[in-house]
Amino acid sequence: MKKLLCLIVLTAFILSGCQSKAEKEKVAEETYEKAKESLEEREKKNPVEFISVTSKDKHNLIGQTVIKGAVHNKAKVCTYKDVELELSFFSKTGVLLEKDSEKVYEVIEPGKSAEFKTKYFAPKGTDSVALKVVGAKVN
Repeated sequence: MKKLLCLIVLTAFILSGCQSKAEKEKVAEETYEKAKESLEEREKKNPVEFISVTSKDKHNLIGQTVIKGAVHNKAKVCTYKDVELELSFFSKTGVLLEKDSEKVYEVIEPGKSAEFKTKYFAPKGTDSVALKVVGAKVN
């Protein structure tokens, strides 16, 4: 009885290892496609997770705050456009003085960046500006 059971297990093991190379490649390709689809779904549902923003601000001669920055797409599959940013103006002591919004009307491919420049008459006492990605459209 033990010999028969061992023979059955051994036969099953040998037969399972006899997949053709084409079948193995097909299974690997299907697994890759499923992973790619799930990644794409995740990137479409949560664009804020895959977009970052960097910026520098300075004051010009007429008292405007000039903000230069770049929006970076860290996604692997999705292309985003019309990225919405939230600008927060802070005083020297860290008090939030005002919030505003800005859109970057660019198409940003995976792994790419889009630069932007905007000018604001910031509230009196503004020392710094913080930017945050609020949303984007999937292209």
